[in-house]
Amino acid sequence: MEKRGEESQAPLLEPRPAAAENGGSDMVGEGGAEEEEVGLGRQLLEENRKLWAVAGPSICTRFSTFGVTVISQAFIGHIGPTELAAYALVSTVLMRFSNGILLGMASALETLCGQSYGAKQYHMMGIYLQRSWIILSGCAVLMLPIFIFTEPLLVFIGQDPTISAVAGTISIWYIPVMFASVFNFTLQMYLQAQSKNLIITYLAFVNLGLHLFLSWLLTVKLHLGLAGVMTSMVIAMWIPAFGQLIFVLFGGCPLTWTGFSFTALTDLVPIFKLSLSSGVMLCLELWYSTILVLLTGYMKNAESALDALSICLNINGWEMMISIGFLAATGVRVANELGAGSAKRAKFAILNVVATSFSIGLVLFVFFLFFRGKLSYIFTTSEEVAALVADLSPLLAFSILLNSVQPVLSGVAVGAGWQSVVAYVNIATYYLIGIPLGAILGYVLGYHVKGIWVGMLLGTLVQTIVLLFITIRTDWDKQVEVTQERLKRWYMDGNNGKSDSRSSP
Repeated sequence: MEKRGEESQAPLLEPRPAAAENGGSDMVGEGGAEEEEVGLGRQLLEENRKLWAVAGPSICTRFSTFGVTVISQAFIGHIGPTELAAYALVSTVLMRFSNGILLGMASALETLCGQSYGAKQYHMMGIYLQRSWIILSGCAVLMLPIFIFTEPLLVFIGQDPTISAVAGTISIWYIPVMFASVFNFTLQMYLQAQSKNLIITYLAFVNLGLHLFLSWLLTVKLHLGLAGVMTSMVIAMWIPAFGQLIFVLFGGCPLTWTGFSFTALTDLVPIFKLSLSSGVMLCLELWYSTILVLLTGYMKNAESALDALSICLNINGWEMMISIGFLAATGVRVANELGAGSAKRAKFAILNVVATSFSIGLVLFVFFLFFRGKLSYIFTTSEEVAALVADLSPLLAFSILLNSVQPVLSGVAVGAGWQSVVAYVNIATYYLIGIPLGAILGYVLGYHVKGIWVGMLLGTLVQTIVLLFITIRTDWDKQVEVTQERLKRWYMDGNNGKSDSRSSP
């Protein structure tokens, strides 16, 4: 099992074999012939149907979940500038920190469940889900001290003491939200892999509407201030967690959920290794913008700069929900096709989703260039902050354009199980190129927030180019073989025994 990482990385830059160039290997020959008979138009219709079956509900769900954070920011922003700056620190530093770890580690479940579903190893999906609950719950417990001691930690790294004190209060409220995320993330990955997304979407919209109502009631009507907003957030985040659990446990997934099993306590080490590489991959991406916020916090007039930057990052975050929806859909489509043994359909799915996501990103790029800082008044009444947002808007627009491609390529990595490879790419492009360039432009050359952001954008651009090159040069027929070997190694039959069979249960 220790060789799993090497096997999944080896084929990435190998030249394509002649068989692949001539229509694929024996493993995909049947699917390739069927695609040639059907024609390009029919292929596009069928692929987009499968894509949007996952991407549509996933985007709606991400919008709704992110909307909870933005609604909270909007209400807190009208409580006071110090509270808004503190919430910006918590949401862009601590929330991204914990969500990066939990969502990243949950993406291992997306790889395993997606490939198992494609291979018709249905009952293994429930076992993988239970293993992920164990691993992610342990990680959440290990992160508790960071949220308990947020205030002294922020003061220690040089953040404003007044802002840090309020941030410490908000972080304590965030602890139950973090544990809700353990179930939300894992259940979403599990349900997405089998295209059972509608239940997630319904619960997400109930969650969003209830949070809006409760935030208004507790903050505006009952004048509970910060406590009112955070109480509403805790309630809102647990609603989808309980709803999805009830759906899964009480008959919503009869093929893939066969009950709790002691088998989930076995093979935890290889699952943990894949989860860890997944967590590192996504953390390095999410923490990238976190460092942007921390570097901004050291500048003069930090409160206004943080307010403006947090507004830009939240607007950028709305668009990112579309890209993350496509990331999830890409992961599912690639994993399903690799699990089913079709390299050709996996490649076609990647081309389709990259083109679709980039087209949407291009439209939004033009939109945000046109509106510039006008959207900032949703979050603040300060003219100074609105002017700073308008000044940063061109960088925001370029971030949105890059975000339409880069997360999709990360989704390819999730579907194929390359998370550890992408982690190395992220380290090189983000932390050896983007952040040093940003620090030089921002502090040494005096371009302040804009300089930091430009440097980090260049890092993202390099990362996108590298991931695109890796994806194009990948031997997908070899990836099918690696996937089949992984599924065979971890497969257990319906009686909880090891089996070499890869057939449907």
